[in-house]
Amino acid sequence: MSFSLPVDPPRARSLARVVPEMSAALDGRSDWLAPATSAIVWVLDGLGAHNLSARAGHARFLADARTKKDAARTVFPSTTAAALTSLLTGTMPGQHGIVGYRARVPGTDAVVNQLRGWETDGLPRTFQRAQPLSATLGRPFFTVSRREYEGTGFTAVTLGEAEFHGSDDLDERVRIAADLAARHPGSLTYLYAPDLDSIGHKRGWESDDWVAMLERVDAAARSLSSALAPGTGVLVTSDHGMIDVPRHRHVLLADGDPLLDGVHLLGGEPRMLHLYTEPGAADAVLARWRDAEGARSWVLSRREIAESGLMGVVHPEVAERIGDVVVAPRAGIAYYDDRLSDKAPQKMVGQHGSLTDEERIVPLIRLGAFA
Repeated sequence: MSFSLPVDPPRARSLARVVPEMSAALDGRSDWLAPATSAIVWVLDGLGAHNLSARAGHARFLADARTKKDAARTVFPSTTAAALTSLLTGTMPGQHGIVGYRARVPGTDAVVNQLRGWETDGLPRTFQRAQPLSATLGRPFFTVSRREYEGTGFTAVTLGEAEFHGSDDLDERVRIAADLAARHPGSLTYLYAPDLDSIGHKRGWESDDWVAMLERVDAAARSLSSALAPGTGVLVTSDHGMIDVPRHRHVLLADGDPLLDGVHLLGGEPRMLHLYTEPGAADAVLARWRDAEGARSWVLSRREIAESGLMGVVHPEVAERIGDVVVAPRAGIAYYDDRLSDKAPQKMVGQHGSLTDEERIVPLIRLGAFA
């Protein structure tokens, strides 16, 4: 291949292996973790290892709990839909089929939101191809999350029949998770906190608002650690990190832009584009984007994505969901389709989706019996 891809830190664990290793630890068989009687995986959406290191003074409990081994490698694309599906099914995007924020339904011109498309666009539940770990591990499995996620399509296809406990208060969610783990030996609990991600997208992870939320999250982590029953192990991790992209770093794709020649549909998100091309135009589109954008973005063909292993082994059913050309920035830029009338997405500050360490390397912090 004529391009070079980033090398992951040698100690970074695969996010897709986190829950299976936690389950193995409950039987004393994990290669990563000490034995435990019950386990909690806490996803702090949007908290990359780089973000935590840069603001360690505002998260002293989490920062002090880390060791050099405490890092995980999220999936590509480094976006919530793909990463959480991998975490909760133990498979890579090339197998489960959630290959981005927005992806084409093969054989159609529908480019569908992979988080909300189950409700908004009638995406069938079978579009997510892998069995949730809640159904395959053979142990009690609980979900503790915000109330709005109960009963959604994405929750159903990633968590199956896991027992849902909803609360909109971060501290209460932490208390619920600790209580469930204490009362149900042998169980796994998935605890989800979207708070940092929401503020990061709106204000940026370098904003005062994001730092204030990090301090709240750190206090909640300390409370969780104190509330754990003996034998409960916790892994604190994330689905992706985040970088801030100011408006002057936006690349706006408008009518007449040569980069759109031969492009039929755009999918993905600002830091990971799927370009679905006109018939016979894929090679020309690939060459044009490499020539224009190759100095600041990884530009790969669908075949190169499959051969690289970035999405794991790509099942034939999944292949056509991937763009004919995939564009992932290495520089601090974001691509937007400026032909769209809705400009609200261009107000987003915090971004993710690409292959940079800032976006792909996330914490893997051990608490309780796993410390």
